[in-house]
Amino acid sequence: MRNPGIDALRGLAILLVILVHLRIRIPLKDSFVADILPHWLVNALTDRGHEAVYVFFVISGFLITSHAMIRWRELHQMDALAFWARRAARILPCLLVLIAVLSVLHLLDVQGYTIWREGQSLSGAIVAALGFHINWYEGQHGYLPGSWDILWSLAIEEIFYLGFPIVCLLIRSRAAMMILLALFAASLPILKATVGGSEIWQQKAYLPGMSAISAGVVAALIAAKIQAVSMAQLRVLYAVGTAGLLAVMGLTDRIAALQYVLPLLLTVATVCLLLGFHWQAKLGALRSRPGAKWLGSMGRLSYEMYLSHMFVVLSVASVVKAARWDPYWGFVWYLPTILMAWGLGSLIERHLSTPSMKWVLRQAITNERLEPPRLRGPHDGKVSIDD
Repeated sequence: MRNPGIDALRGLAILLVILVHLRIRIPLKDSFVADILPHWLVNALTDRGHEAVYVFFVISGFLITSHAMIRWRELHQMDALAFWARRAARILPCLLVLIAVLSVLHLLDVQGYTIWREGQSLSGAIVAALGFHINWYEGQHGYLPGSWDILWSLAIEEIFYLGFPIVCLLIRSRAAMMILLALFAASLPILKATVGGSEIWQQKAYLPGMSAISAGVVAALIAAKIQAVSMAQLRVLYAVGTAGLLAVMGLTDRIAALQYVLPLLLTVATVCLLLGFHWQAKLGALRSRPGAKWLGSMGRLSYEMYLSHMFVVLSVASVVKAARWDPYWGFVWYLPTILMAWGLGSLIERHLSTPSMKWVLRQAITNERLEPPRLRGPHDGKVSIDD
């Protein structure tokens, strides 16, 4: 049984990512929406994709650490090869298909998919994508086309998880692990403020993103240590988490001096919400609300939607441009685009992600190294693939 609160939070994050990529290509500044809503609110809704990726980082750290502790009980007992195998099984099928499709589109010289900047090449982009350093590649040579560019966050996550089992095996104390990672997470403002290099690298450097993932790991360790809290404590967590989330969405453009502090505030807010969802589910008091089910559905498809949504966004933007659509009514394309991105993500999940996961699970039956039989997957007592 999945946690509906975490799914909804992840759904909100992917929605914000799609909205920012839409806004870049179908602006709302001259639209009907801009006439009826204040500028700061339009920005809060459509210009928070980068911040939303940090929400993904925290959730990823929380879920993968929680799953690892269920399988191996203690992180220092983790089987590194098994951990990496599961990450590869989750990440690589969709990634390889995406790279293959993007390579064909580049070779066919399709507008919006052609790699053209000086110093860039198709082979360089492929190596950067598969080697999880596309953020560094862009920092050196400029932005890649949008469908390649989104892989910067995947680079940060997977480099973190390549080193995570090694750190867990070296630091055998759960308390020491929690303290070290908490300090790393708390250093996020300093890491953001001291990143050098190009503007792209300042946005997409490894350490700030890894700091947010570390916060998710710490949250999972706290959740494992504290089994239950009161409803009053849950309300405090939700209040702090919601207030922090709304503050980041509303203040990013209004208080420039906070630009290095707001990512940490967002990270703390996400941790509070995750812990609240986790403990409320353990109390049996967390239910999926009808109004949030659509967000939860997007959250369950967030990886597939993240990798594929640019195909929909670019296609819609091309239609709008070709039709010379009146910018005043550009907002009418937003809902159909979101629905089509959800549909494409659903197809990918059904025909690629899930079959790949089932293959891994079949291997688990005969390969104890990959999935020791005594251990069980999260939430529902069944073996499951990592998110």
